[in-house]
Amino acid sequence: MAFLDRHKILETNATLLLVGSLLVVTVGGIVEITPLFYLQNTIETVDGMRPYSPLELQGREIYLREGCYVCHSQMIRPMRDEVERYGHYSLAAESMYDHPFQWGSKRTGPDLARVGGRYSDAWHVQHLTDPRSVVPESIMPPYAFLKDNLVDGRYIADLMSTNRLVGVPYTDEMIATAQADFTTQADPLGPGDTGALADRYPGAAMSNFDGAPGVSEMDALIAYLQVLGTMVDFSTFTPDPSR
Repeated sequence: MAFLDRHKILETNATLLLVGSLLVVTVGGIVEITPLFYLQNTIETVDGMRPYSPLELQGREIYLREGCYVCHSQMIRPMRDEVERYGHYSLAAESMYDHPFQWGSKRTGPDLARVGGRYSDAWHVQHLTDPRSVVPESIMPPYAFLKDNLVDGRYIADLMSTNRLVGVPYTDEMIATAQADFTTQADPLGPGDTGALADRYPGAAMSNFDGAPGVSEMDALIAYLQVLGTMVDFSTFTPDPSR
């Protein structure tokens, strides 16, 4: 009862309540923010993570432009129903080269954090062209026009240079070969150096993704979708207990 009486003084005195609230918020803020000033990195290092290839990066730009992130999150929560449906929970390291990252709280469609390699290129082409032909209940609009929009990667080196300014570790070599790598990934049977591309971007899928001549926006978007969730080998991944 004595405790409640003392608490009543706090509740009935607006000034005292304000001061107490500010004190609590200040202490909590210091506890959360102070460690950031001496930690070199808040994201654990995970084997396999690499920057997006030029074509994948272009595909991500198209993904953002078309608003795909509004209906599809890329964040699997560490809860049983999430991991059973989508796979291993998302790691912060998987989004370390995303500006902005695609984590979210709303899903109209399924989460895409682990969509890479789950479906064939042909499936993605059909799904983007006529979503209800493969998912009858889908409310996604068609994106068939992406196949007709050809891109040549003329400005992809500039985009990579911009990403490097915010911390993405693109090397001078990656930027110098950006346009050639852009074309080679979507035309691996052409004259491009697929071996060098594989060395620079391990695990990057090389394919004529949309099955048509030239490099289209659909090629780029599918290249991006096919890499999502594939960089980390979760069969060997061991979480860092200190984080």
